[in-house]
Amino acid sequence: MRGVLTDETERAIDAALAGPLPEMVGRAIVEQRVIERVVAEMLEASGRRGGGPEGADGVVEQVLRNPALERWVASEEATRLAEAATQRLVHTPAFQHAVAEMLSSPEVRRALAQAAGGYGDEAAGAARGKARAADDHIEGRVHRVFQRPRPAEAGAAGVATRGVALVVDAALAQAGYLVVAASVGLVLGLAGELHRGWLTGSLVGGGWLIVVGLYFVGFWSVTGQTPGMRLMGVRVQARSGAPPSALRSLLRLAGLILAIIPLFAGFLPALFDRRRRALPDFVAGTSVVYAHITP
Repeated sequence: MRGVLTDETERAIDAALAGPLPEMVGRAIVEQRVIERVVAEMLEASGRRGGGPEGADGVVEQVLRNPALERWVASEEATRLAEAATQRLVHTPAFQHAVAEMLSSPEVRRALAQAAGGYGDEAAGAARGKARAADDHIEGRVHRVFQRPRPAEAGAAGVATRGVALVVDAALAQAGYLVVAASVGLVLGLAGELHRGWLTGSLVGGGWLIVVGLYFVGFWSVTGQTPGMRLMGVRVQARSGAPPSALRSLLRLAGLILAIIPLFAGFLPALFDRRRRALPDFVAGTSVVYAHITP
């Protein structure tokens, strides 16, 4: 008789659970805020017994230290539940919108810019240090070969640093020329076809000379530093210590071209001169010195 009642009870429970009853119970628990009320009653009763908020804190601490809770947290079931909840949270529009707002915030952009700028400054500082060491090393070897004392003044920039700066500036000037040439070519293409010949060659050569001249003369006379020189931490100055005038910068450009033509032989005097001056400096009355880099 007891077994029959047990079987019937199990079938009744299974039928009830298979129907809408669990959903109804869950909805009622949520709508009636049963869990919040039970927790509030527990905390209030604990507070009355413990004498205040410390009692409620004690209950929370006891729950968190419960061995059963710790075992459940370490179980695979808790891991699966956390993974499922995380996946659902990540794919919700609200979470994605919050992440997008956070990444586009001015604070995050400022932090990324500072990190990138700091890395760039660190890399540039390392390049300057290696180039200055190369300045002394190259000059020292040359002086040992020719048995000459080292005459360089403190602060005078050597050939390695100046060479790296010149390579950077040449690349930037060439890039600027290509942009200008492409723009002019586009305009001429719209106006009509430009036939090949001496006129085209003259325009190309003249345009390159104008762009390069404006690049070097403009930066030298205005700030005393081209972008390449600023990267390597050097600057050009007149005898007074100020940036050279436009006329001196133009003379220096002519000296630079003359120094490059004989396979860069015009820079060899910088290895022996006490102020490390090359042919462009002798022509224009300038010198190149290490600049103080301010952040």
